[in-house]
Amino acid sequence: MSSLGTLVFFATPGHDCSYLADREATTMFVDPRAHIDKKLYSQLTSLGFRRSGSHYYRPHCEQCNACIPVRLNVKDFRADRSQRRVMKKNSDLECTLVPATFTESYYQLYANYVELRHKDGDMYPPSREQFTSFLVEGATDSWFLEMRINGELAALAAVDLLDGALSAIYTVFDPALEHRSLGTFAVLWQIEEARRRDLPHLYLGYWIEQCRKMSYKTRFKPIEALQDGQWRPINVA
Repeated sequence: MSSLGTLVFFATPGHDCSYLADREATTMFVDPRAHIDKKLYSQLTSLGFRRSGSHYYRPHCEQCNACIPVRLNVKDFRADRSQRRVMKKNSDLECTLVPATFTESYYQLYANYVELRHKDGDMYPPSREQFTSFLVEGATDSWFLEMRINGELAALAAVDLLDGALSAIYTVFDPALEHRSLGTFAVLWQIEEARRRDLPHLYLGYWIEQCRKMSYKTRFKPIEALQDGQWRPINVA
């Protein structure tokens, strides 16, 4: 059985940063041969690691520390006016947590989302193997939040259950429903789910101040950031 003290880590060669132009990135990975159970996964997450399929990683860039792990204190969260509008707009959604698995309908939603919104990203072009390796493989206590409208799949959010927290992994939605702000709604739903389970935190991954696509994360307050090995509240306008 692996533990923090026995884990071996590897660093990738430098590569182009996916978020900031003209930056070189390096990623630290946990040895893929290690057995990561829920307890160890929870500990890694509290240290700033994320899960992508069966891989556990965090940025390890010598000349840059722009990627900051963030989490939400769900007990003290209060939705602002815009977030309350999102909740009201999506009050007709049917939301169900189901075990993370592959289905063709999930994949088609994912593929449509990637093809229309992320042609410039690492996930393009999408494939069934990619969907499985990213969102299904390596699941420890992992779930999909189905969001349906009149029975039709509108959005899908991958969420992991940790010791003392939920971790928001990824959300995809029908691009034709962009006006519903389903990505924001998925986070709001997970906040309420964490409260229902009496879990104090929802991990939201990495935040980069200079990256416009990540600005939505700091609209959920109070937000905490892992800086110098400590989780501290941050104030972002």
